[in-house]
Amino acid sequence: MTTTATAAPRLENPSARLHDASVRGFASDNYSGVHPEVLAALAAANEGHQVSYGEDDYTARLQGLMEEHFGPGIECFPVFNGTGANVLSLQSLLPRWGAVVCASTAHINMDENGAPERIGGIKLLHVPTPDGKLTPELIDREAWGWGDEHRAQPLAVSITQTTELGTCYTPDEVRAISDHAHAKGMKLHMDGARLANAAAHLNVPLRAFTRDAGVDILSFGGTKNGLLYGEVVVALNPEAAHGLIFLRKMNMQLASKMRFLSAQFIALLEGDLWLRSASHANAMAARLRAAVDTIEGVEPTQKTESNGVFAVLPAGIADRLRESFRFYDWDEAAREVRWMCSFDTSEDDVDAFVAAIRRELAAHHADTEAG
Repeated sequence: MTTTATAAPRLENPSARLHDASVRGFASDNYSGVHPEVLAALAAANEGHQVSYGEDDYTARLQGLMEEHFGPGIECFPVFNGTGANVLSLQSLLPRWGAVVCASTAHINMDENGAPERIGGIKLLHVPTPDGKLTPELIDREAWGWGDEHRAQPLAVSITQTTELGTCYTPDEVRAISDHAHAKGMKLHMDGARLANAAAHLNVPLRAFTRDAGVDILSFGGTKNGLLYGEVVVALNPEAAHGLIFLRKMNMQLASKMRFLSAQFIALLEGDLWLRSASHANAMAARLRAAVDTIEGVEPTQKTESNGVFAVLPAGIADRLRESFRFYDWDEAAREVRWMCSFDTSEDDVDAFVAAIRRELAAHHADTEAG
């Protein structure tokens, strides 16, 4: 798999650009632009008229492509963003009194501003985990109290693939969770914002750790893998999900010009763009991890199984690095940071960042010895 980043097309009038395109960062895979192949697909879809609200040729083609990846009998619902996809998915699984067991670090718990609770009316029962991954045993910490009118009923489990800590569930781990949840009468949702990165890491088809492993409904991510915007709710087990066609509209996630959502996913899934882009992002994270493993003073905190690297830095180093490369603190109190790579992260980007880390740590060590 090549590790050469795909360059963005040149502007005929670069002065029209409002930002410095040479600035690179490791804050988020949302920072990157749109893959040129996706931009080309959007331009092609822009000709002429198409029926609105999903009755277009592109959305029909997307349904067929999703069936090629996940098997027949599924239902697909393109939406604008990941929070919308997650809320919509969970609402379709649950009655009004239902609750969802998730990891404490889950995006639905930490980064969606209460949307599952406020918009979805869903109680989240979150469980601390060491690596972002749930297990049957961890689920059981909150999977109890059925029939108790004083407790929200735990009727679904939500897992993230890959997790917010960059770790990846194996197909067997997902199967163990789905079997455990189903045996208790619970349904299983997967937040697949970085689903392609998981498939690239595991080297298995998308359905191997989703439908074949017992996942009922999936939030299929595209924005973090080179799309302009958009995700797809995929009902892998339509019998478990109810009212998606109505809930999407109620949740303000129904696109009138849906062909532009669908055209992006067609570009992603019709060939191997989804895998090429995710594999490249993973490879850049692996390159970064291999380098920082050799740097004294950098302490990685999680396995690098996708496109993110988590590490603890000495006090003050993160802020000095951020003068040149933007990235986020993950746990500010612990001095833990997160570095993310994208489809357009280059080897030169990684090497320049590693060189900056080495310089700052060398200066830090010199100051410490002098003090």
